[in-house]
Amino acid sequence: MIHPTALIDPKAELADDVEVGAFSIIDAKVRIGAGTKIGPHAVITGRTTIGKNNHIFQFTSIGEQPQDKKYAGEDTELIIGDNNTIRELCTFSRGSMQGGGVTRIGNDNWIMACVHIAHDCQLGDDIIMANNASLAGHVIVGNHAILSGYSLIHQFCTVGEHSFTSFASHVNRSIPPYVTVSGEKARVKGINSEGLRRRGYTPEQINQVRRAYKALYREGKPLEEAKAILTEMAANSPEVQPMVDFLNLAERGIIR
Repeated sequence: MIHPTALIDPKAELADDVEVGAFSIIDAKVRIGAGTKIGPHAVITGRTTIGKNNHIFQFTSIGEQPQDKKYAGEDTELIIGDNNTIRELCTFSRGSMQGGGVTRIGNDNWIMACVHIAHDCQLGDDIIMANNASLAGHVIVGNHAILSGYSLIHQFCTVGEHSFTSFASHVNRSIPPYVTVSGEKARVKGINSEGLRRRGYTPEQINQVRRAYKALYREGKPLEEAKAILTEMAANSPEVQPMVDFLNLAERGIIR
């Protein structure tokens, strides 16, 4: 299960059935759960915990120190959950002390080639990041979000659950749940109705999300007034509540 050319520190903790490909390097503080496969020429370093049934392809760099000039060698961490696919040439950094010390990636994510996830990012579950999508530091990505190829997310932005970025979107403000954005300077384009249908939302639920979107983006209302309307809608339409919660917490303001 472990290629004889792989270099694994004796202090590393690997489940008995972990597979490690040729010339991969695994450092002392790494822990890897059952069923996980590591391809050839991968480097996994630092205090990195990887869960069960992940598939990490060749030439990845997982758990390296953050690309942050304030980093001074602190014992920060990267935590990856279960059932993730991580394709070639991905780079995931550990956290920084300024961001809580942990970069965290959830479960069942599909992360394509050449994706960069910087220090202190927090990813949920069932996320798709297409080739060359990149997250700057301290980015939060909600469940079921889709980031198309070459999407770039500015530091401290939040990408809401079920949202969608089109090819080469440059995002410098947070994206509310369900919202689709597009463009070199990303602009809102509507809701991710197709994604919601695929995930079992009923036509009525999608219609309520669409009404909330129109109140936020199409009726010309000031943000606080729009938030009040969405709060009232959420009392009878629970699917709107994530938008209300998001608006109350978005650190960099929203794309609007």
